[in-house]
Amino acid sequence: MDPDTFRDDLGADVYWRRRMTALIAVLMVVAVVAWACSATGGPDDVRKRGGTTAQETPDAVPGVLPPSEVTPSASWSRTPSPGTSRATGAAGTAVRHRRPGQACTPGQLVLSMEGQGTVYPAGIRPRFILTLVNVGKVMCTAEVGPRSLEVRITSGPDRVWSSSDCISGETDHVDRLERGVPYVRELVWDRRRSGNDCASDRVAARPGTYVAVAHAPGLRSRKAVFHLR
Repeated sequence: MDPDTFRDDLGADVYWRRRMTALIAVLMVVAVVAWACSATGGPDDVRKRGGTTAQETPDAVPGVLPPSEVTPSASWSRTPSPGTSRATGAAGTAVRHRRPGQACTPGQLVLSMEGQGTVYPAGIRPRFILTLVNVGKVMCTAEVGPRSLEVRITSGPDRVWSSSDCISGETDHVDRLERGVPYVRELVWDRRRSGNDCASDRVAARPGTYVAVAHAPGLRSRKAVFHLR
């Protein structure tokens, strides 16, 4: 065999072996990188395992669930209490629904008083009309006895007379107030002073200007100004 031919064949063999070795090395590097990526996982893998990314938050869940799987938050909750049903709104405002026959609250009642005159000559007794009206939605009950429903007469800072002074006998009286139907009482002042001492003689009030006001628990009427001659 020609020595030159042998050397050419040997060189070619070495050349292809080196090329094969380099190719295998590159394939091994690619395989290692691919394995590392599959082990750590990308954003798609995170979403498949139930995780979230910066672009996808749990708030987006109701938008992709079927309507049957989305439960809307309740805007009202009801907590019953004895004699009164109470609903709490989303803003926390309490709304009470009263039952017929319960005791009236001040917010259900309007108290007013009207004098039958503004000037009373000597010997004429002042007269007043008291009116208590239920403006609520249902019937309620109220104490309208003389101790609870009072007319007080003053002259400046001087407390002159009260309808609740020196009363005796049965003083409590509960009345049923239908909605819009007023309770009416007429009251007459005998022009004498009153006070806690019920045994002493009552002194006649002097001529002058007086103010009458009706009172009830949590309620007060407008002033009625009048004059005694």
